Order: sequence, then C-alpha cells, then structure tokens
Amino acid sequence: MSSWPDALDRELIERARALGPKLRKRANKTSEDRMLPAETVADFVEAGFYRILQPERWGGLERDPRTFFAVQIEIAKACASTAWVLGVVGVHAWQLALFDEQAQCDVWGEPGADGAGSALISSSYMPVGKVKHVDGGYRFSGRWSFSSGCDHCQWIFLGGFVPPRGEGQRPDMRTFLLPRADYEIVDVWHTSGLRGTGSKDIVVDDVFVPEHRTHRFADGFKCESPGNETNPGPLYKLPFGQVFVRSVSTTAIGIAARALQDYCDVAAQRVSQAQGKKVKEDLHAQEIAARCHAELDEIGLVLNRNFEAMTLKVAAGEPLNIGDRVRWRHDSSRAVQKAGRVVNELFLQSGGRAIFLDHPLNRAFADIHAAQAHFANKQSPPAANLGRIMLGGHTTDFFI
Repeated sequence: MSSWPDALDRELIERARALGPKLRKRANKTSEDRMLPAETVADFVEAGFYRILQPERWGGLERDPRTFFAVQIEIAKACASTAWVLGVVGVHAWQLALFDEQAQCDVWGEPGADGAGSALISSSYMPVGKVKHVDGGYRFSGRWSFSSGCDHCQWIFLGGFVPPRGEGQRPDMRTFLLPRADYEIVDVWHTSGLRGTGSKDIVVDDVFVPEHRTHRFADGFKCESPGNETNPGPLYKLPFGQVFVRSVSTTAIGIAARALQDYCDVAAQRVSQAQGKKVKEDLHAQEIAARCHAELDEIGLVLNRNFEAMTLKVAAGEPLNIGDRVRWRHDSSRAVQKAGRVVNELFLQSGGRAIFLDHPLNRAFADIHAAQAHFANKQSPPAANLGRIMLGGHTTDFFI
C-alpha cells in the first residue's frame, strides 16, 4: 500500500462528499422504505465505492482501508443508514478476496471478463447455521437476522460452526457463501434506528455449500487465507477482525460529526424560550460544542494512527503482535461509545424540540443507539480483554 492518501484516495473521498446533498434529500425516503433506494446503489456503483477494497484483478481499486472508512464517514454525515450498508456490503469484497480462487470466480466471474467483479454480497455472521458434512462440502440450514442491504445483493455470507469429524477436535467457525437462489429474505425490519438499512432475516433450507465456498475464521485470524495465494497484496494480509469491526463502527463517527454540525447550525439561530436568550451566547452551549469537537478529533486521530501502524507493518512483512491487535480492537469499539456520548449530549442540550421527528438531532439519536447495539460495537468485552492482557493474561477474543 502506497503513502496515504494519494490523488485517487482524495478523489474518492471528494466523490462521497459531493454525493452528500443528494443522499440527505433521500434520507426520509430511505427511512420510510426501510431500504436503500436503487438510485443510491447505482450512485455507489458509478462512484466505485463498492470496489474500494476489491482486488485490482477483478476490476477493483485495492485501496488503503482508510480510504474506505473516510468515504463511509462522509456518507454517514448525509445518511447513516446508507453509510451502514456501504460499510458492511463494501467490506465483503475484501473478505471474498480471502476465499478460495474458485469462490471468487463463482461470484465475480473470470478476471478480465466483461462485467467481472460487479456482484454484491450481504451477510449475517451469527454462527447459527446447522451444518452437516457431505461429499464435497456441507448441507446448510438456518435463520439469521440483521442482513443489511440484502435486497440489493446477489450473494450472501452466513455464519456457522462445522462440527468436528473426530474425537478431541473443536467445532470450526466459518463463513458460508451462498447465491441468491439458495436463501429467502424475510422482512422483519421495523426499527427505531438505522431504519433504511433493510437488515432483514435470511432463511436457508437444507442447501449444498461446496467446500471452496467457505472461509475459516481461524485463517482470517492467522492472516493465512486461501485467497492470499492469488491476492498477495498487503491489503489482504490484514486481520479479518480488524477490518470488519471498523466497517461497523465507522458509521457512528459520521453520525456524531453530522449531529455536531446540525447542533451548531440550529443553536446559532435559536433563542431559548425559557430564558429569552440567544443560545449561541450561552457558555454551557459553547463548551459542549467545543468538547464534542475535541472528542471527534480524538476518535479520528486514534483510529487513523492504528490503521497506519497496521498497514505499515503488514507492508513491511512484519508480524502484528497480539497486544496491539487487542488494543486496536478496543479502540474501535470505544470510538462508537464515545460517538454515542457526543450525540446524547448534543441531543439533551437541544431542548424539547429535539424530540420531534423532523428535528435533525432526533434521527441521529435513534441511529447512534442502533449502531451501538451491534455486537462488534460493544465496549465491555474488548475492554475486559485489553485489561486481561495488560495484567499478564491471554486474549480470549480471537476476532482481532
């Protein structure tokens, strides 16, 4: 990976920024429809956002992950649901590059062919799938929740444990790759926050999944995946857990950044009905704006520092030690909680009008709490694991 950001990285970020007004106008429709408009998906395809982490050999851009996250933040400033879908669908191009070469061809076609690399993948990684060994692969069944953007995707990643074959072996957690014909989408997505993500349920009824369409979580942890043979670039040598958790934490940063801007815009014109004073002249309101700005600045600096260290080590062929990986995982979850505190403080400071649905802080409040509910964004388990390492223990979290 070259020095970041280069001209193309900056262009991609600017494309996201330029789409902001259009996406903001669509935000209400996105929320009402409970899924992304087809126009938004088309805009992202045209802008190349789904290909940011995709291998060059399949028409991808193979960029530094920081470009992907920066684009996601800009999109989240306009519409959190749209950014969330971009994060989880866009990162799947990166994970598919870790699969066996045949799985990549199954989804993207032959490298260099017309239309190669255009398919999109949704997911639900909860390992609830029922798996049976059969010749050449597995029989697979189950029901999963929270598959964001699934209506616009042609394939899906689903989680499950492969049962051990012999005594003393452990179940093997894997991602299973299925085509659209092999699963049913069930619309249960009626929520208070991130309403436009269309994160519906997925049902699979006893289908065959060949061995090559599975990816072992252990391989992602060790950075020794089958796809590393055909995609040898440093981007695909990053730990699976580090890239995935950032794809679901980054939207929260954009939500908080937009909330701060909306708060400042409203407060600059607002007069307190209770006191008859201009809010912009209130010392407490001023302090909150400054403190929230500092919090967001800190989040960005820490996360970019972490990925800079990560990418530099991987590019140099240096191993990533467990202590750093545990700390980076904790920082990712902590960023979401800090962003949540920013939005909560701005919401409470905005007075009674903020409880109305048409107030800009109202949607930010609902969306940030929905983002915090994702398992990967919970702070307590990564914090306990970091503390355990600091006190001389061993990691119990291998999603790092």
